[in-house]
Amino acid sequence: MWIFFLQSLADIFALWLADKYIKEVEFSGPFFYLPKNLSDFHNFFSSLVFLGILLAFLNYFIKPILKKITLPLRIITLNLFSFIIAMFLVWLVDVFFPELIIKGIKALFLTTILVWSLELIVGSGTPVKNK
Repeated sequence: MWIFFLQSLADIFALWLADKYIKEVEFSGPFFYLPKNLSDFHNFFSSLVFLGILLAFLNYFIKPILKKITLPLRIITLNLFSFIIAMFLVWLVDVFFPELIIKGIKALFLTTILVWSLELIVGSGTPVKNK
């Protein structure tokens, strides 16, 4: 659970950095929003924190399944297809949430590099349990 929490923080920070420094990436929702009643949940679901948690969820639970399915492609491409999987997951978040706008393949590529590198940094710093 600790790894998922750190991965969520890394994804939130990566999406914020992409919005801040990549011209073709725009985020129009709030950064963080706590809903006070049931009608305010739309604002929470359009916040950057929710998008980062959703991206971390996809990376933590869906990415291993996609990696197992695409094992032959990853072997042939010397594991470069893993980056395509990461781009696909960032693209999914972009498609399903209109608050996040990534214009073009270059912006998607740079956003994925940010997400991938921050997850790598966070992933390398987490302690490994002894078996």
